[in-house]
Amino acid sequence: MVEKEKAIYARIYGIVQGVGYRWFTKRVADELGIKGYVRNMDDGSVEVLAMGDKERLEAFFEKLREGPALSKVERIERREVEAKEPFQGFEIRR
Repeated sequence: MVEKEKAIYARIYGIVQGVGYRWFTKRVADELGIKGYVRNMDDGSVEVLAMGDKERLEAFFEKLREGPALSKVERIERREVEAKEPFQGFEIRR
């Protein structure tokens, strides 16, 4: 039985802007085959929509908790959502 892809919406808080966090997120997503997007938010957080199977999503968010060298992730709030658009890959949005 093939597991259906899940979609997770998340906000990452802490020192996550101006430290290469979006590029780090894209690299990890590409390595794990995660689809979706990442973008900076006006409140200083980073928004992520990630689609993939359960195991890959868990590995993805484990890496996001670590972040790139200069980041400091304080917390990640996430919830399962229904993806409204089909993603072909993972992109950085402005």
